[in-house]
Parts: sequence; C-alpha cells; structure tokens
Amino acid sequence: MDRRSFLRGGLMLGCSAAAMPFLNHATFASVPGDNRLVVVILRGALDGLDLLRPAGAPELSALRPTLAAEPGLPLDNFYHLHPSLEGLMPLWRAGDLGFVDAVSTPYRDRRSHFDGQNLLEAGTAMDAPRQLQREGWLNRLLQVMPGAHGSTAFAIGREAMPVLDGPAPVPSWAPDTELRVGQQGRRLLAALYELDAGFSEAGMQALALSQSLDPVEGEGGGHLAQVDAFARFAAARLSEDTRIVALSLAGWDTHAGQAQSIRRPLERLERLILSLRAELGPVWERTTILAMTEFGRTVRENGTRGTDHGTAGAMLTAGGAVRGGRVLGRWPGLGESDLYAGRDLMPTADVRAHAAWALRGLFGTERAMLEQAVFPGLDLGRDPGLLDI
Repeated sequence: MDRRSFLRGGLMLGCSAAAMPFLNHATFASVPGDNRLVVVILRGALDGLDLLRPAGAPELSALRPTLAAEPGLPLDNFYHLHPSLEGLMPLWRAGDLGFVDAVSTPYRDRRSHFDGQNLLEAGTAMDAPRQLQREGWLNRLLQVMPGAHGSTAFAIGREAMPVLDGPAPVPSWAPDTELRVGQQGRRLLAALYELDAGFSEAGMQALALSQSLDPVEGEGGGHLAQVDAFARFAAARLSEDTRIVALSLAGWDTHAGQAQSIRRPLERLERLILSLRAELGPVWERTTILAMTEFGRTVRENGTRGTDHGTAGAMLTAGGAVRGGRVLGRWPGLGESDLYAGRDLMPTADVRAHAAWALRGLFGTERAMLEQAVFPGLDLGRDPGLLDI
C-alpha cells in the first residue's frame, strides 16, 4: 500500500506508549493551499527562561545560581540559547529559527497542568463557555476554512489532543499494543476479514503505518530514533495532501535537577525540528513550526535545583516560512517589581495572538474569523511579523 492511498483512506492510527513514550499524540489534517503548519504542544510547562536565557539581565545569576551557571549559546547581545540546542544554531543564522518571549495564555494563578493545557489547546479565555472549552482551536480553524475536510486526518497515540477536538471530523485510533505481524499473519488477517472490506482495508493500513514508525537500527538512542521515524512519516504526509500536523512532546515538568532533566526533552525537540527539515526538502520553505507550552516556570530556582509552575514563558518558531533570527516580544525584566505575583516572568503578550497571526499568514484566514471563531474574544493586536511569506 503506498502512502497516498493510505492518506485517502482517512484513517487515524495510534501506536503504543511503549513504542513512543515521549510522543503523547499526533494529529494530521488536510487543508487547501501550499503552506504547512506544525503545532508542537510541550506538555509539562517548558521553562522559557532556560530555553531562551536572558543572559543580559543582571538579576539572572542570583535568581538561578545553578541553572544560569552553564554558558549558553549567544543569539544576540542579550539572549542565549540553551546549550543542548546547539544543533539549531545554523537555523538561527539562516533565519529559520525564532522565539517569542514573555508570552502566555490567559491562564493565571491556578498552576494546574490539566487546566493550563486545556486552555492552551482550546484557545479561549478562562471564563469562556464550556462548549468552547471543549473544542480545540485547530478544529475550529478546520470548521471555517473553505475546502478543509477531515477525510485525510488521523491521530497517533493514546492520549487525547484537545487542540483538534470538536465538530470537524478528526477520528482517531490508539491501540495498546504494537502491531508486529509477519507476512503469514497478514495473509491470515486478509482472509479472515475479506468479507468486511472496510475493516480489512483499515487493518492493512494500520499495519503499514505501524511498520513505518519502527525505529531505524543504528540511528542512535531509541528515543531519538523514534523521533526520526515520526518525522519521516510526518514529512511524507506534509509533502502530499496534509497541511496541518499537531503533536505533543512530554517531559518538561522540571521541579528537581532541571540542569539534567531538561536535556532529554530538549534533545527530542531539536531532533524533531532537524529531522523535519531534512525530510521535507523544498517543502521546508513553506513550513512553519510553532512550539508552545501551557505556562512558564518560576523565575527563582527552588531548593532542589529545579523550577516550579509559573506564568509567562517562551514560544519557539521554526521553518522556512518563519522570519527568524529574532526574538520577538517585549522583555518585562527580572526586578522584584517586574515579576508577576512576585515570582513569575510577567506576561507581555498572548501566545494565541501569535498563533492566530501565523494562521492568517499561512492560510489567509480573515482577522474577524480568527478573533470571533477560531480564538473567540481574542484581540489580535498588531501583526508581529512572524512569517516571511
């Protein structure tokens, strides 16, 4: 079965957590146009002040004596990138990597991963009607986008992906076991279900996808090889009919020993971006990656050399369609009077607005539609110039 036939089947397939424990969920959807969007939800609350270090802030070393001790990678005369992301520096220099600092959703003070993630993926205000909070902003985009449909959408993984929940059809299937079936087993399954064409076709497609996601031997650590496998599959879809990919990467809840515990999720994020770039080829030039998290972390490191749940954080952007090599956003400062609630980085921008401007630039979605339907009640403000298309 070739990949195009698989997409036309409209099947959404998941693999076990044992196969991809770091990849909580992935979803694909087809929309018209040539531009591509990859939304990466960083579950667990990424520490934006560690990803994008304000090395030029005089208060940083006192607030983070352990976390700020290791030298970062200079991006400009103020910001340094975490040293684990050295592989992304060529993208920064090429203008294919950027950041937005001091962003957040409207979520405040409750500091719950569950509530924060739901609000991020619903794209609503905290007091929005329950129905809106049960829908994801990418699903609402599909509902209003002319020509968009769910027949080529599918999901991978056990966990729900609320950013694509809603009336627009996005079916999913997440089996609890790996589908490792030999040729004889495939023939037996085909014979068993030959009278049920729909089930037979779906089963064969599931087996094909499962095999396409197997790690490639000799590609390094297992978790990185699995990232490569997913990137290859995603790039193949994006090179054909798929235009939107949404996925989540876990592991960002760094309450203790953050200097070490944040390295592995950063390596996976770096590998995902670099693998997509390598696999997409010329399609990379029409691609935008938005990596966002439910909330930031505390400005001060805690007694276990980690950080606790905070408010503002950083958003990462990548892709050939991104106007990179810049840090967008207004820096609020780290002085005592500058902090939110005396402990967190003060939010100076709404992460939803930057996502909305990306949708406007990529898919031509009208501003009124973005403010009223996709992100209800959002004021987009001025165009931050996120894209270069």
